[in-house]
Amino acid sequence: MRPLFGTSVVIGTIALLGSACAGESEPQTAPTSAAPSTSSASPAAGVPAGFTVDEVDTFEEPWAMTFLPGGSDLLVTNRSGSMFLRDGETGEKTEVGGVPEVYHAGQLGLGDVVLSPTFEDDQTVYLSWSEEGDGGAGGVVGRAQLETGDGEASLEGLEKIWIQNPKVSGNGHVSHRLAFSPDGEQLYVTSGERQQKSPAQDLSNDLGKVIRMNPDGSDAAIYTYGHRNLLGIDFAADGTLWSSEMGPEGGDELNRIVEGDNYGWPLASNGSDYDGTDIPDHAEGDGFTAPFAFWTPSISPSSLVVYDGEMFPGLQNHALIGALSGKALVQVDLESGETSEWKLDDQRIREVEQGPDGAIWVLEDEGSGRLLRLTPEAA
Repeated sequence: MRPLFGTSVVIGTIALLGSACAGESEPQTAPTSAAPSTSSASPAAGVPAGFTVDEVDTFEEPWAMTFLPGGSDLLVTNRSGSMFLRDGETGEKTEVGGVPEVYHAGQLGLGDVVLSPTFEDDQTVYLSWSEEGDGGAGGVVGRAQLETGDGEASLEGLEKIWIQNPKVSGNGHVSHRLAFSPDGEQLYVTSGERQQKSPAQDLSNDLGKVIRMNPDGSDAAIYTYGHRNLLGIDFAADGTLWSSEMGPEGGDELNRIVEGDNYGWPLASNGSDYDGTDIPDHAEGDGFTAPFAFWTPSISPSSLVVYDGEMFPGLQNHALIGALSGKALVQVDLESGETSEWKLDDQRIREVEQGPDGAIWVLEDEGSGRLLRLTPEAA
């Protein structure tokens, strides 16, 4: 797609995480990971030495995006409570009506947006947001029909299908990322522990869990538990579910999500608490599922897509993770565990998505708020 405005820059090398780079986070693999994570001076096999970054657009406070079928039209949410439909050909942005009123404070606000597996038949979209209620605030998942025409767009028939329980005080760790199973029969919701810690181990509530439900919200159940703040979730081509998770002071994680598993928080973490209190590291035999990869110091993972496109064949079956404090696009080989990063323009990356043609799309966080399209450098 031709960029509407902005600049095109060629990045000549892929910057790698490592102790040689002052102030950068050092990727590590958990002791029980399938393969050790390594750093090297060259990019992963099949990844071009350089790539082109096109600045396509800007948004105020972007949080999530998803492509509509049949082209490059894009839905983008702003955490402050607005949603836009961006025309992939003209670049025109239409504000979407019918978006629910959101509670916008700290990390809370309008969140994820994904298409129903049956979108082409019924134009149903799923979205998440934060609302106030008894006890404080919490996450919500809803669905509606996206209606477009005459230069307008709106959500019609919005209904809530899941409400995070319980609502609590504070403005952090709502998570509320969404992913459908490959067969389209189940919806998975990440539910953060709202900085409450202990509820993540309590199976009587939703906090610190991955929740699985039917597309209409029925039969919602805890799928995994012992999580902190899960801001990325996606299925690999082989059907494996992966999630990226913010740790405390260090100990950010990439996890293979397996039904029924306990991932340890707050009883085990490869990070420390913010007050300096030590938390036992993941260890073999401790009864918890250790991360596939972890980062200490933190990179603050914000989003996740498992790449399966043709444009970057060397990235197939790699997790691409947006990093906020790490200010990078991090890649993890889901076979070898090898981890590296692409440094773009020293900006916090809020969201990463794979485009219909296999290009990699990135939303930077509020401040710059740029929408970027990454393609291989021309030969």
